[in-house]
Amino acid sequence: MNEAGIVDGIRRMSRHRLLSKRGGLVLGIGDDCAIFRPKRGEDLLFTTDQMIEDVHFRATHKPEAIGERALARSLSDIAAMGGEPRFCLVALATPDGATPGGREKWIEGFYRGLLRLAKRTGTALAGGDLAQSGTNKTHCDVMVCGAVKRGRALRRDGARPGDAIYVSGRLGKGWDRKIEPRLALGQSLAGRATSCIDLSDGLSMDLYRLCKASGVAAEIDWVPVVRGATRRATMKRALHGGEDYELLFTMPAKARTPEGTSRIGTILRGKPGSMMFEGRPLEPRGYDHFK
Repeated sequence: MNEAGIVDGIRRMSRHRLLSKRGGLVLGIGDDCAIFRPKRGEDLLFTTDQMIEDVHFRATHKPEAIGERALARSLSDIAAMGGEPRFCLVALATPDGATPGGREKWIEGFYRGLLRLAKRTGTALAGGDLAQSGTNKTHCDVMVCGAVKRGRALRRDGARPGDAIYVSGRLGKGWDRKIEPRLALGQSLAGRATSCIDLSDGLSMDLYRLCKASGVAAEIDWVPVVRGATRRATMKRALHGGEDYELLFTMPAKARTPEGTSRIGTILRGKPGSMMFEGRPLEPRGYDHFK
C-alpha cells in the first residue's frame, strides 16, 4: 500500500467529520491545512510532545499502546492548563519493513490506539504527516490544540506563600503504565488553583519549575506512592523518575481539597526553586533529555 492509501485508511478510521462537530474543526484530513474555527471568548492552548523509540517506548510494545500514549502525553499538558482538547495533528515516521507485522499493519494499530483515546476525550484528528524514518527507529510527534475560557488558563507562575501543594493520584509509576490525562480535574481547577503543572519529569523537577516560575520555595511533607518492589525504590522513582502524568497544583490553604487528590506540602517564602523534603534539601533531579 502506498502513502495515499494509508492516509485514506486513517481518514476512514478517524471519522473526523463526527468529531469535528464538537470541536470547531471545519476541515480536517485531506487538504493542505486543517481549518479550525474557535469559539468567541476562549483562549487557545497549543502543545506538542515527541515519542521516540528506545527513549519513550520499545519496539516490542503494541502499536495501539504506543499510539494511545503518544496522544495522552500531550493531553496531560492540556489538562495542566485547565483546558478542553479540540484537535490534534500527528506526525509519524516509521522504518521501512522493520516494524512487527509490517509497516501498514503497525501504522493501523498505532492510529487505532490513538483514536480510541481521541474519541473518549473529544479530540478530533485534524491531520498530520507520514514519512519513512531515516533510521531503523520509529518517531512520532503529537500536537494538540485545546481551549479554555479567556483569561482562565492555569499557569505555573501563580503560587503564593501559604498555598497548599496537591497531587492527583499516586506517584512512582513505571514508564510503561497507561496514562490517564486528568482533563476533568484540570477543568475543575480553573479559577480555583493558583498554579498547576503536569508531572512528566518527576516531582522534584516539576515542582522546581513551578516554584521558579512563581518565585517561591516549597516544603514537601509526604508523597503518596504506588505499590512497588520496595518503598525506597518507589519513592526514588516518585521524586525523580518522571512518567507519572499526574497534576501538581497549588491552592489557598483554606480551600477544600479536590476529590481524589492529596495535599503533600506548602508553598513558602524563600529562594525561588528551593525545596525541602522530610527536613532535608530536595534537589531537582528529574528526567532531563540532555543530561
